[in-house]
Amino acid sequence: MKNAKMIMIATEEVVFPYECGKLRVTEDADIIAIQRAVAKGERIVLVPIREGERPKDGDIGIPIDIEQFIYLPEDTEGAILMYKTATCRNVVHEMEFDGIATTVSLGACPFYTSADEDTLRAYFDHASMLYNGLAHVISNAGGNVVNLEFDSVNTDIDAIVIWLKTANKYLFFTEMDTEKRLVEFAKALEFEVYAMGLEMQVSQKVRESMDNSQREYYVREQIRALSEEIGDEDEEGTYLDKIDALKTSDENKEKFRREVRRLRRTAPASPDMALIKNYLDTVIELPWGEYTEDNEDLKVAQQVLDEDHYGIKEVKERLIEALAVRKLSKEGRSPIICLVGPPGIGKTSIAKSIARAMNKKYVRLSFGGVRDEAEIRGHRKTYVGAMPGRIVTSIATAGSMNPVFLMDEIDKMASDYKGDPASALLEVLDPAQNVNFRDHFLEVPFDLSQVLFITTANTLDTISRPLLDRMEIIEMSGYTAPEKEQIAKRYILPRAIKDNGVKEEWMEVSDDAIVAIIDNYTRESGVRSLEKQINKVVRKVARKFVEDENAPKALITKDNLNEYLGEPVVPPSKGLRESEVGVVTGLAWSAVGGSTMEVEVAYSKGKGELLLTGSLGDVIKESARIAMSYVRIHASEHGIDEELFDKNNVHIHMPEGATPKDGPSAGITLATAICSAFSGKKVRSEVAMTGELTLRGKVLPIGGLKEKTLAALREGCKIVYLPEDNRKDYKDLPDLVKENLEFRFVKEVGEVLKGAIIW
Repeated sequence: MKNAKMIMIATEEVVFPYECGKLRVTEDADIIAIQRAVAKGERIVLVPIREGERPKDGDIGIPIDIEQFIYLPEDTEGAILMYKTATCRNVVHEMEFDGIATTVSLGACPFYTSADEDTLRAYFDHASMLYNGLAHVISNAGGNVVNLEFDSVNTDIDAIVIWLKTANKYLFFTEMDTEKRLVEFAKALEFEVYAMGLEMQVSQKVRESMDNSQREYYVREQIRALSEEIGDEDEEGTYLDKIDALKTSDENKEKFRREVRRLRRTAPASPDMALIKNYLDTVIELPWGEYTEDNEDLKVAQQVLDEDHYGIKEVKERLIEALAVRKLSKEGRSPIICLVGPPGIGKTSIAKSIARAMNKKYVRLSFGGVRDEAEIRGHRKTYVGAMPGRIVTSIATAGSMNPVFLMDEIDKMASDYKGDPASALLEVLDPAQNVNFRDHFLEVPFDLSQVLFITTANTLDTISRPLLDRMEIIEMSGYTAPEKEQIAKRYILPRAIKDNGVKEEWMEVSDDAIVAIIDNYTRESGVRSLEKQINKVVRKVARKFVEDENAPKALITKDNLNEYLGEPVVPPSKGLRESEVGVVTGLAWSAVGGSTMEVEVAYSKGKGELLLTGSLGDVIKESARIAMSYVRIHASEHGIDEELFDKNNVHIHMPEGATPKDGPSAGITLATAICSAFSGKKVRSEVAMTGELTLRGKVLPIGGLKEKTLAALREGCKIVYLPEDNRKDYKDLPDLVKENLEFRFVKEVGEVLKGAIIW
């Protein structure tokens, strides 16, 4: 009969019955699972596994009582589990994972054998003879000796196996056949006897070669003699030769040599041996002093950027200027470039183009979801499994000290109790400090001053101010429809044809089809969705010619596009609605582009309460209250009865209620809608507006102007009200927008109310 469900923890350490001890737990999931067991006062079961394996039904485990669960300090990972094991092993069944912990049922796991008792006795007697010899040596050295007793099928030798250095403890734990256990026990004892004799022989040789003045040399001689016995190479000499060849400072080399001297003094079986070797192997593989020769021809850089990217002229100019500064600066220091803009507009590919133009190595590191400072600075080398941070690791991957280093999605970093990675980046992205960047694993300065760092982000709102101050911000706005059309024809379609194995003569895509894809199947600032749709068309053509090699050429036009992409997924623009009371078209911006947003205001009998709906954030709610107060203060100026505010409740709603909305730029839109509702006057339907409102009626500037005006044009608006302080941004708007929209720049909301409402 199986036992009740019990939480399972997999471990590479083998724990035998009747043991009391401690176990270090480093995995977050295991810590949470043990916390759950401690809270319920339950036992857990430890299941030993080999390295790289996962536990499975039928594995053997040992139930344990949790004596104490100790959390380590914040600068040390993991926790310590103090335990006492059960008296017998169990088989685990019915493994279930609930998203946090794995629970199992336990079954009986008795010893068994198919051999007769005489055979078992023979194996036991041979093992007993070997063990008695070892026990004599151990007892003379003051050690404790365990009595070895024979009990046919149930013979259990765990207490002796525990202290045998060469025994395969995993095998002895999982093997329940007594005959096989005795055979392996005898083999382990024979090897232990041989190893002990060899150690004594080597020790004797070393002692004979020493005099009383060479006591300090004893340990090194013993290690040398053992190395000669097993045929080890001179690792220390190899490490020293490699260190001498490194192109780094004398201080760094001396640090590495000290580690080699530590290696020489460390016993081969010591855990420190692997730690030191891992450290030396890592630092030697780093490209100390290795630099690629930069191509500093700005004309070539301009040519490469033009080949790889259409439009974005201002962005290219800013990048070329940054490269020019880098060329003139003798120390090679240039501003850290941060490309900010909606997804799919080519931020990542621009970094690749710069690397190609400058003949540099290119490495990319995504910061989406990074929340541990150790990801940047690495772990102390004394920890098991320690390694350098991702900055140093990426430089090692590049094989050069001056690559183009792209830090992608830097605005997606998070922070928790383990640290703040954004703070760790402050030194990395500071040209005055990163010449002596210190990784916790390396423990020596590492020069990052020659690295050309480029970061990308969708928004600046989530980037910390100190980190933002260290970067040169280059804003990349979305593409207009004509720009998308050219990008599709020049880059996306040819690449899709090549990637999908389609021959150019198999298909032809008309210009009106590309325009239809842009208008009816995508709604974005970038071209990522456009690329997906074009690839979908090309894949259908590929299937057509695979099924029929003699199929006619595919001609994709606007009229037959739905055969390849189905019905349009973007609803067509409804055009201008009729002018209404209390309804105003506002302009909004998000990380994925611009959009229009209708603001609806109505009032009903009540006690002057304000109701806000539409998944609104705190900032936009404050804007609504400010707008309400402004209209109420200036009610008489617009022919509004002030008593209406006390006798009626006001309801403000922004449709698409499931979409979160926030920000201050809807201020003048809200004020216009409220004024229209209380005055009973309609708002012109062809008008759109955006701007932050103060309590005094001042209109403050906004961001995302290009995306917002493109959205207004897409919805058929004719007039756009903007803050006067945004007039300077007018010159950067696309010609398509300037030609089709009338812009009215205002300083006070009164100007908006006067022009937008039909009085």
